[in-house]
Amino acid sequence: MIIGLVALLLLCPCLALAGWAVWQAGEDDEPTISAPATSAPAEPTGTPGVAPNTVQPSPSEEDDDFAKGDCVVNDGSDDDAELRKVPCGPKTYEVLLRIPATTDGDRCKTRAPQATANYVHDNSVDVLDYVLCLRERD
Repeated sequence: MIIGLVALLLLCPCLALAGWAVWQAGEDDEPTISAPATSAPAEPTGTPGVAPNTVQPSPSEEDDDFAKGDCVVNDGSDDDAELRKVPCGPKTYEVLLRIPATTDGDRCKTRAPQATANYVHDNSVDVLDYVLCLRERD
């Protein structure tokens, strides 16, 4: 009985660690690259090298169907973004990566270094939070 208890105590942390590793691996849609990112604000101001703006959506916003490859425009402001899907073209933002279950816009710097802006969707239910890493199209 003691051997079974010791085996169980050793097995539980191992299973927890394996589950955490699988959960983290499932969150990585793109390989992590640790190169420095060139960044600009979400709304271009002509000032190169400024860190990307992290904009919060309005509480009534229900658009959570943005995916990699979609193009969007911001019909709102930097502080109250209202993203809308549009056909890809000049002066639109392409979604490079959608990072689920986070509000950390800085993750775009390592996960999508070519991103020039990011959009943070902060839901009252944390599992529904996400960040969009965006790149302005010429």
